[in-house]
Amino acid sequence: MLEIQHLHKQFGSVTALDDVSFNVEDGQITGLIGQNGSGKSTTFHSILNFLKYDGTIRWQNKPVTESVFDRIGYLPEERSLMPKLTVEQQIVYLARLKNKPAREIRPQIDNWLEKFAVKGKKTDQIKSLSKGNQQKVQLIVTLIHQPELIILDEPFSGLDPVNADLLKNAILEARDQGAAIIFSSHNMANVESVCDRLVMLRTGELVLNGSIEEVRNQFGKSEVYVTTPWPETRLAKLPHVVQVTHIRDRRFVLHLDDPTAGPEVFEQLTNGKYIEEFSQQPPTLDEIFRMKAGIDHE
Repeated sequence: MLEIQHLHKQFGSVTALDDVSFNVEDGQITGLIGQNGSGKSTTFHSILNFLKYDGTIRWQNKPVTESVFDRIGYLPEERSLMPKLTVEQQIVYLARLKNKPAREIRPQIDNWLEKFAVKGKKTDQIKSLSKGNQQKVQLIVTLIHQPELIILDEPFSGLDPVNADLLKNAILEARDQGAAIIFSSHNMANVESVCDRLVMLRTGELVLNGSIEEVRNQFGKSEVYVTTPWPETRLAKLPHVVQVTHIRDRRFVLHLDDPTAGPEVFEQLTNGKYIEEFSQQPPTLDEIFRMKAGIDHE
């Protein structure tokens, strides 16, 4: 388990992290979200001892020192590959920095390239690959030594939906093998689809911390998804409906000022008759993100 306690980091007059505490459990995936400048990368750099900080960071009840770096896989937001090396040379070189011998890594490379559907051969130079395929190679480098702690800074950046699914599957596989995983993303759909827990930072402060379900339920079931022939103007007149969002065709979201008004809305909308859809839900992560890190906090 990764334990972060009372993490504080100051850059001159700027407080990058202010008393941040959370855990990343073995066999779980934690999503670290927040706007640009919220402190996500500073948190990662603190875990990896790239900078000095105040507070305590421990991995398996011990300080994070060079002795455990071989057990950590880190994907930085910016690519750090060497363009003139071949794919094989790059993978072997970085794996050897993790104390994995070339004779152990080379036989795995073809399988990893196939697993991530890399368009290119292991004899191709890195610079000859597209940006998306370079990203895949960097992901392979991050995972091929089977790390126990995996830190991914915006791993889905530059990946289309198909390739993003390949990455999600790899992350889930590593989780099932017992790795503790933390990654940052601006895409709440990616966070919601793979994460067990969520941590949100805003200007260096922790504002959300819990399971996906716990975080969503904090905000109450204030949204009702309905499929109905009623026009938007009529839906807006239902009790406690403060906003109506038209999704498509006859499907709408009714935003309530009081989640307990759901039964009353249901009764008036259906009048005892069949309705195709009526589903009362908490806000989506995307909506929660906007609420907690919206314009007022930019």
